[in-house]
Amino acid sequence: MEKIKIGTRGSKLALYQANRLKSELEIQFPDIDFEIVIIKTKGDKILDVALSKIGDKGLFTKEIENSLLGSQIDMAVHSLKDLPTVLPEGLKLGAVLKRGEFRDALVSLTGKKLIDLSEKDVIATSSLRRKAQLLKLNPNFNIIDIRGNVNTRIEKMKNGYCTAMIMAAAGLQRLNMDEYISEVLDKDKIIPAVSQGIIAIESRINDERIEPYLQRINDKQSYLAALAERKFLNVLEGGCQIPVGCYTDFENDRFYIKGFISKPDGTDYISGSLSGKKEDAVQIAEQLAKSFLEKGALKIVEFIRKFEG
Repeated sequence: MEKIKIGTRGSKLALYQANRLKSELEIQFPDIDFEIVIIKTKGDKILDVALSKIGDKGLFTKEIENSLLGSQIDMAVHSLKDLPTVLPEGLKLGAVLKRGEFRDALVSLTGKKLIDLSEKDVIATSSLRRKAQLLKLNPNFNIIDIRGNVNTRIEKMKNGYCTAMIMAAAGLQRLNMDEYISEVLDKDKIIPAVSQGIIAIESRINDERIEPYLQRINDKQSYLAALAERKFLNVLEGGCQIPVGCYTDFENDRFYIKGFISKPDGTDYISGSLSGKKEDAVQIAEQLAKSFLEKGALKIVEFIRKFEG
């Protein structure tokens, strides 16, 4: 029996994603043996430093990609938002599964909504994107950094580390931890991360053996959304260190994208949206990003790079 090895991180969420991929492949190819291989990444090992301070080049992906390039595994599964927009030579975004919830969620043990939060609350997030948008809503919010997997963060909150957290809703839903969600946040108030909610499969370029598997499970509309959103991010040179986000929507043959970029304190906030034909999605996303550059986005990026450096 032919064996296909799927590389993944070892967190509960990563294993959910790997098993979801494995299940979809097994439905389509019942005669193939699909095996999950756990690989530890730099991002899994450094848990006491803010993501924005470590550097974002393959933080949760590099070791897995090295295994893929070295043929120790046949495909890799990631949260697409962890995957840099420029992949190592020889690798590509091979496929994506149907997108889940792409919005952020507010987690509060007392059931508070975003509108209920005040300066007295301690709000935890690992994301500069979330922090910037929260500070835009209220510059006096008390925001602290938090690291660790979903379960670890929930435990920290229960132990008094914070009174509220903002996390990806999809992660909580996939781990059957919906009861901790006090509110799924309005996508226009807290614009989501690029490609949030998408499970991605990375593969080798021109791998004729693996390509048929990818084609069978690829969700074409989610894949188009991924390409468009990643183009938006790539043009803006964004990453973990830059507060930037966008979301896309499809209706019949129409495509819509809304995005933002700002400084980490929520100032110099640039936002906008564009729409057009579905087949032009990537070009529309690129056009929106370029319009941000014309409004001063490059100065924001340069300011942050200089500040971080």
